[in-house]
Amino acid sequence: MNELAGKHIVLGLSGGVACYKSAELCRLLIKAGATVQVIMTEAAAQFITPVTMQALSNRPVYLSQWDAREPNNMPHINATRWGETHADAILVAPASADFIAQLAQGRASELLGLMCLARPIDKVPLLLAPAMNREMWAHPATQRNLAQVAADGATLLGVGSGLQACGETGDGRMLEPVDILEDLIAFFQPKLLQGRRVLVTAGPTYEAIDPVRGITNRSSGKMGFAIARAARETGADVTLVAGPVSLPTPRGVRRVDVRSAQEMLQAVQPEIAIASVFVATAAVADWRPASASTQKIKKDGSGKPPALEFIENADILAGVAQDPRAKSGALYCVGFAAESHDLLAHAQAKRARKQVPLLVGNIGPATFGQDDNALLLVDEAGTKELPRADKLTLARQLVAEIARRLKT
Repeated sequence: MNELAGKHIVLGLSGGVACYKSAELCRLLIKAGATVQVIMTEAAAQFITPVTMQALSNRPVYLSQWDAREPNNMPHINATRWGETHADAILVAPASADFIAQLAQGRASELLGLMCLARPIDKVPLLLAPAMNREMWAHPATQRNLAQVAADGATLLGVGSGLQACGETGDGRMLEPVDILEDLIAFFQPKLLQGRRVLVTAGPTYEAIDPVRGITNRSSGKMGFAIARAARETGADVTLVAGPVSLPTPRGVRRVDVRSAQEMLQAVQPEIAIASVFVATAAVADWRPASASTQKIKKDGSGKPPALEFIENADILAGVAQDPRAKSGALYCVGFAAESHDLLAHAQAKRARKQVPLLVGNIGPATFGQDDNALLLVDEAGTKELPRADKLTLARQLVAEIARRLKT
């Protein structure tokens, strides 16, 4: 998706071995639809050449405030604004300990720092992706400088942890390019759920028959994970309770992994006391074996299947909808209905039966495992269709619908 289409990003590189990641980051920004203007410090040019960044950005790279290519000799001004138009953001990746110290002190000895200082601070946001040795990261001076630049309005994207180029292991690595891209995209999303706590369930459940067999369904969890990401993008504090799926955790989302419906219920119960919104996208098994065999059930040659007794699982959504906080409106419940036919009738009946304010219906066989979907929203006012689109786009639309209902 061209999620940064129309955005003009100034990508700054300060000195550090993480500059090699900036090449991939530049490529990802371009692929997402942004135009990218690269500004490098002299130290950054020791780690990666301006030629490489120029080839990737398809624009001239600037290193010096005395660059004669600018008619007015003011690249520190021209890089972030021209006429009535401004850059949408300055992203410095990597941001070294030295560069962060310069920002904290308001120094402008090189073009990149000068540009950050000269930008229209109310119109051009500054995002920093720090990168440094773990001891440098933990040093009180660095932490003090980080606090100062944050107080001055910069957005800190955090750091990764792991093996560093120096051979040491710890915090201080620059985030991976794909993570920085996700954070930048999230930065531009409207903060519709700022300060809210959102609880999402996603994926299937697995009900064991014996140690190697069980009952599950084809839910991939992709819709629920997309909703968790979309809610986090809008400023919410998000907890994702996930059944057995192989999906990466969205950035900034707290994940709780479960397998069975009973485990999912146990994970949900303490969260509803503090959540503002509960979105139940998980395809929870209606039934489970009354008792699971401790050993694999073998064929006995008779041709008869094993006799299995089933009991009904608790209805997680219906139970949460009866919680006093849900009844009072302090907890807004959203249910999902994956149907095979007669979607509208089944969705309306399920909403009434479970007593939730909003029920989202879809045709399960047409969406399980797919990257796109189509949704039908059913509430007391009627219905609304969200046409087929990729699941993240639909998730953002759904989160906006939830935010609008919370306001009213």
